[in-house]
Amino acid sequence: MSGGEKGDSGRGQRHLFTRVKTAKGRKLSSKNWLQRQLNDPYVKRANAENRRSRAAFKISEIDDKFKFFKPGVRVVDLGCAPGGWCQIASERVNSTGEFKKRAQGTVLGVDLQFVDPMAGVTLMQLDFLDEGADALVKEALGGSADVVLSDMAASSTGHRQTDHLRIMALCEAALLFAHETLTPGGVFVAKMLRGGADQELMTQLRRDFTTVRHYKPGASRADSAEIFIVAQGFRGNSDDLS
Repeated sequence: MSGGEKGDSGRGQRHLFTRVKTAKGRKLSSKNWLQRQLNDPYVKRANAENRRSRAAFKISEIDDKFKFFKPGVRVVDLGCAPGGWCQIASERVNSTGEFKKRAQGTVLGVDLQFVDPMAGVTLMQLDFLDEGADALVKEALGGSADVVLSDMAASSTGHRQTDHLRIMALCEAALLFAHETLTPGGVFVAKMLRGGADQELMTQLRRDFTTVRHYKPGASRADSAEIFIVAQGFRGNSDDLS
């Protein structure tokens, strides 16, 4: 549903809370999720601004702070469905070539699910964890990347520690790909869950990049355990990096 409605006095906008009626066969958890979606200001904003998902505002906030999307850079987005991150990246790196006086970048999106085509973005439907999948992505990229993004997430089990371990495994796979693909000075951004099993990953990141920071954008729900790692200044490949 779209934004607020005018009050009876017509003096301004007031946002109305939308309640979802319990339908036959609908679980309470489904009802609560739908109600939250209908009343989420970022969902409404995504609809109003023709964004593919509310996640578009997460990556735009992250880039506004850390400024790694520049015209001409090459971006790989792992776990890209439904395409919100690719949409922002495409605009900011000028992958459509719309702005003739700016360098034209590249955006490659990868996901297990089908993603509707979008201008300026090459899309691959595959399981990134399959054997040989990383080689296929590198081949499609046709060279090195300046930015590797990972918004990959496993289906939730409802068990916090298990979910944390599963998303950490995805982060590690994305980091390995980034390590083999990034240009010196490149950037790695990945979604994580807060937890205690990430120290080894943080040690690796601090060894491989000049700066590593945690960041939680305003578009990330306050009750969500997700947090984003932003690693900048890739030091480059060498035999002592694993």
